[in-house]
Amino acid sequence: MHQIKMIGVDLDGTLLTTKKELTSYTKQVLTEAIARGIIVLAATGRPYTGIPEEFRTFPGIRYALTSNGARILDTLEQKVLIERLLPLESAKKALEILQKYDTLQEVYFDGQGYAEAGKLEQIERYHHNPHMWEYVRKSRKPVVSLSELVAGEKRDMDKVQGLFADMEERQQAWEELERCGDLQLVSSLGYNIEINAAGVNKGTGLVELGKLLGICREEIMAFGDGDNDIDMLREVGIGVAMGNAEEQVKEAADCVTATNDEEGVAMAIIKYMQ
Repeated sequence: MHQIKMIGVDLDGTLLTTKKELTSYTKQVLTEAIARGIIVLAATGRPYTGIPEEFRTFPGIRYALTSNGARILDTLEQKVLIERLLPLESAKKALEILQKYDTLQEVYFDGQGYAEAGKLEQIERYHHNPHMWEYVRKSRKPVVSLSELVAGEKRDMDKVQGLFADMEERQQAWEELERCGDLQLVSSLGYNIEINAAGVNKGTGLVELGKLLGICREEIMAFGDGDNDIDMLREVGIGVAMGNAEEQVKEAADCVTATNDEEGVAMAIIKYMQ
């Protein structure tokens, strides 16, 4: 068995509890892994500013894979190591489709999420998980119009996201977006659609970061629970699905640990560090 040199962890439903907390035991285990020279990083669909400050500033954590791999950062050097952005024209096309439906749309530029102020005021309508409401309110910058923001920026972006009030509309939008042919679609929450450039996913991002750092895929371990984690769990040496993961995620993994509310990440890390 290869020695584990890097661990990528999804946040929502994985490292964080249902209440979006990082437990003291999990922090203790992460600290021990880092002390042993293992690189630990978030591998998340969130923009960088959406990573909890407690984890962004965690001692010894230097790298971050954000927006499903569209933007991978060296936070110590404050530079972007890998960038796989959603082309402007593709983003505009995706937003036009999302705007046909009852959605809260978001765009991510440079690790910052933006959403329309009017929709943010109705967060309860679009985010079906109450534990996400405060996170979104705190981490997104409100704007009057996303279309105006995108037109003003005139550049490629990390990611686009749509949160749906109605699941039938979500299915219709998914089918419409799929027909575009140049978009990568995932849904980590079940009621959302995350839109990246074609070919962008956490798996290729984590392996590419490993190559930059002289770490082969067999030496990488990753944890996840949602469909945006499937490629990552398949790509790395040891893919670990959470006990609360969707069935197709468990099927893609090498093993299954306890749930995010049972400190499953910490349990698996301890097991493989022994």
